[in-house]
Amino acid sequence: MREFGYRRASDVQGAVALLAADPRARLLGGGTNLVDLMKTGVERPALLIDVQDLPLDRIEVTPDGGLHIGATVTNSDLAADPEVRRRYPALAQAVLSGASGQLRNMATVGGNLLQRTRCGYFTDPAAACNKRVPGSGCPAIGGEHHNHAILGASAHCVAVHPSDMGVALAAFDAVVGYETADGPGELPLAEFYLPVGRTPHLETALPSGALITGLRLPPAPVAAVSRYRKVRERASFAFAIGSLAAALDVHDGTVREVRLAFGAVASRPWRARTAERALTGGPASAEAFAAAADAELAAAEVLPHNGYKVTLLRNLVVALLTELTELTEEAAR
Repeated sequence: MREFGYRRASDVQGAVALLAADPRARLLGGGTNLVDLMKTGVERPALLIDVQDLPLDRIEVTPDGGLHIGATVTNSDLAADPEVRRRYPALAQAVLSGASGQLRNMATVGGNLLQRTRCGYFTDPAAACNKRVPGSGCPAIGGEHHNHAILGASAHCVAVHPSDMGVALAAFDAVVGYETADGPGELPLAEFYLPVGRTPHLETALPSGALITGLRLPPAPVAAVSRYRKVRERASFAFAIGSLAAALDVHDGTVREVRLAFGAVASRPWRARTAERALTGGPASAEAFAAAADAELAAAEVLPHNGYKVTLLRNLVVALLTELTELTEEAAR
């Protein structure tokens, strides 16, 4: 690991000023991803700005009935929060599925949003990778790609976003708050992650020098009946090969509202809006769930070794929406 400087920030404005003063600086929350990448040489910051002491570690109910989650809230505290578990249970489940307990105790909400892909070509400095070195190529397309993207990819990158938390946040229309030297700003999560296109090295729409300060979750009554399902290659700590956050409101057998977001299928959490439109106002049946999943996944562009994800996601949608329908019916009795 290369030598680097270290500063501990005590307030948001101080952290932003330090970041603005050195474009080679990186913000350090829990460090569970950044430090690993520094060890392999993928990340080579000149300065780490430690933000763990910033007053951004609270979860609060907002006046409109949503939640505000500070950027330095740990994943463990987020998953254990009673309001998160009651109002957005899929979010708590997604966080709990995301890592070991030790990592959740260190990892922060802000850092989770910015974690980098686990594509083996990206994490190997000896390999070509357009995300790490623009213009160097994407060997995953003709090489190892069984866990790579089937939606929204390009000829320049087929890596997937690794976050479980982000999938649930996408389903609930989270808004990312940030601070820059010019003042505060917000980005809906749907606009936070950039399409991969020809520039896979540009991953977010955060302005240069921005510090994420927190997340805002709008009120969403449908989220109270929600779940997160993750499929992975081993039962212990592993990244998803496919995941789904779903929320459902059913009345007299008709879908009144549904939220669906896929994980591990694209360079960002994938909100399944085509499937949502197909389901809303229609019957809550396994046949309708399957048809909606097929409509969403019709846009999939598979590679030789990742076509299984289409069937996997389809089955996840049918199974989880059927489970949520049964939960709703039981609650109505």
